[in-house]
Amino acid sequence: MDNKLVLIILSLFLPPIAVFLKASVGKDLIINIVLCFIFFIPAVIHSLWLCTR
Repeated sequence: MDNKLVLIILSLFLPPIAVFLKASVGKDLIINIVLCFIFFIPAVIHSLWLCTR
């Protein structure tokens, strides 16, 4: 439970780090980094979706 809460809080401020901690290095991390460069809000949404599924 605490781990999920930390990931959700981290998703709001540093989405790529939350994705890295949840899914390690892979396509999800690359997608999130690209989303962060394009626009921040989609990266947060992607990170929250990944951490809560």
